[in-house]
Amino acid sequence: MPEMKAAVLNSPQDILQRPLRMGEVARPEVAPGHVLLRVRACGVCRTDLHIVEGELPARREKLIPGHQIVGEIVDGATTEFPMGSRVGVSWLGGIDGTCWYCQKHLENLCDAPTFTGYTVDGGYAEYALARSDFVFSLPSALDDLQAAPLLCAGIIGFRSLRVAGVEPGERVGLFGFGASAHLAIAVLHAWKCEVYVSTRGASHRQLAKSLGATWVGSELDKPPVNLDRAITFAPSGDVVVAALASLRKGGVVAINAIHLDRIPEFNYDRLLWGERQLRSVANMTRSDARDFLQIAAAINLRPRITVFPLDQANQALAAVKSDSIDGAAVIVP
Repeated sequence: MPEMKAAVLNSPQDILQRPLRMGEVARPEVAPGHVLLRVRACGVCRTDLHIVEGELPARREKLIPGHQIVGEIVDGATTEFPMGSRVGVSWLGGIDGTCWYCQKHLENLCDAPTFTGYTVDGGYAEYALARSDFVFSLPSALDDLQAAPLLCAGIIGFRSLRVAGVEPGERVGLFGFGASAHLAIAVLHAWKCEVYVSTRGASHRQLAKSLGATWVGSELDKPPVNLDRAITFAPSGDVVVAALASLRKGGVVAINAIHLDRIPEFNYDRLLWGERQLRSVANMTRSDARDFLQIAAAINLRPRITVFPLDQANQALAAVKSDSIDGAAVIVP
């Protein structure tokens, strides 16, 4: 069988131990209902870090991570996506289509989902296999590097705004300002919202200022006004409580984290009473992806990116963990 280069996770461990190993593995063969992609770029997500370090339980051995894939179809072409089409792949790689949630059009909550780069191999490789009904057309105005971070960080940030119930013109807090938040702020500006950012790291605060945040503070600083909505991007319960403390009555916090360290004790009467709400953001839907990609093209969204070659996948994940880069990391085979 033909081979390809890939970064493979054999057993989860701290990223500083460089758990991804570069090597030659068998190139995937196209299967019914799937397309084979030549990977042109793959964004690096914090969820990849949770998988590699074992904060999410391992689902398979010898995993190829990566779920923000920009690829070119080289086999398995369809009428909708002919040979050579440039498409994107995201975290939700498939659903069973039969469970209660799927029947109720809540595919992000499917009981038996497929997750790209977690339950099936992902895009830290030269080739990747994807379900043909879970790939997306990409705006021609966005090149490979710009498109890759949109495919999870962008889509899930957009879904977070939806889950929080953001309305045009509202005051919205972003707690944490990495790959996802720096894309969400562009959508919020298009909706004429005031954006208040609380985040650690001087470079992240400077980035938020440069992207037009109304106010910027450190990770636990309270914004100077009561917020209508808040989205937390850091996997910290302390940040969730800080966001909740910033809300007006009837406001909503959406927690954008697949893993959370803990929720500390908090004062119900002071923080949650008054019909304030906490909501979690679980995965995304294909509708979220298509809607967001249309908006991204319409507002000329351009992510901040740092490029890493495939053989530096460990370094890319380490950079995400240490918050040493602004915006998003993108791996190029």
